Amino acid sequence: MTVEIRESLPKDVASIEALYPQAFPEEDLLPLVRELLSNQAIVLSLVGIADRALVGHVLFTACGIAGRTDKAALLGPLAVAPNWQRQGIGGRLVRAGIQRLERDGVAQVYVLGDPAYYGRFGFEQDNCVAPPYPLPEEWQEAWQSMSLGDGKLPLHGALSLPEPWLQPALWAP
Repeated sequence: MTVEIRESLPKDVASIEALYPQAFPEEDLLPLVRELLSNQAIVLSLVGIADRALVGHVLFTACGIAGRTDKAALLGPLAVAPNWQRQGIGGRLVRAGIQRLERDGVAQVYVLGDPAYYGRFGFEQDNCVAPPYPLPEEWQEAWQSMSLGDGKLPLHGALSLPEPWLQPALWAP
């Protein structure tokens, strides 16, 4: 199976919007995805293309740590079409994004997600940088980060995110 990983293009938007309800039937991530995609200056948007169809998508949002100059990014959401899951497409999207972020001088990447999945890429629980809203106790291990580049010391502070991410519902069960 050949899957091309590339930056998303305006012509991909309809396929991206069709992907999220398929991948997450119980969650409405479309408002967040639409808002993030409308501001290409703050996001890295990658797609996976197989058999001329869009089968995966990931966003990395530029963010910062309050009071610091280090560049950081938040990974998410990540979606793979149900028929294409468990074939490594999500992993390829994540790895491609991390490589691009590292090349662009991003020091740290954060994610709120399954530790078993994201741990494969080098993410570890992060207790040093706080997400924008308190997380429920059962989600504490899901808040993770990964250092890029020369593996500097962990950053400390509060994650500073653009407006689309400042919705409490995105950070609660």
